[in-house]
Amino acid sequence: MTPLPGDRFPSAAGSTADRVAGETPLRIRAATEEDLPTVVRLDAEAFPSDPYPYFVLRQMLASFPDYVFVVDDGEDLVGYVLSTPPNAARSWILSLGIAPGLRGQGLGRQLMTRILDHLRAEGVRSVSLSVEPGNDTAVALYQSLGFVPDADGPRKDYFGPGAHRLLMTLSL
Repeated sequence: MTPLPGDRFPSAAGSTADRVAGETPLRIRAATEEDLPTVVRLDAEAFPSDPYPYFVLRQMLASFPDYVFVVDDGEDLVGYVLSTPPNAARSWILSLGIAPGLRGQGLGRQLMTRILDHLRAEGVRSVSLSVEPGNDTAVALYQSLGFVPDADGPRKDYFGPGAHRLLMTLSL
């Protein structure tokens, strides 16, 4: 699975968008086990052709509980980011998603800023991610945050036949 930035979740985009645009303040917080079904649903909506299996998201949340953040609007989750813990001062962003009806409002940037600050505080010096080469919105977001694309360009079949990915790295 690829971390496609700024893309993910809920089905009730209209009502969620109304809540977010209205009076309910958004809160970025650590994910909990109770959030798992919603994260799974959102991931499937964001990546219908290749979502993470339930067991993978469960294991990631169980293994890396301090590295999964969600955007909570008080009634539903409207975004999430998942990273790995530091390993030799390096980390990976594994997934970033925002509810389809809320994209383009800066939530992806807020989640990325939050996880990058957290990783920096944990001693991470380099963060990598992979993104679908044609996801111009995601690539632009990552570049605006300082990520640099791999000089060799997209890697053919990185996630299997036809699943090309552009690797990007940020030095903290």
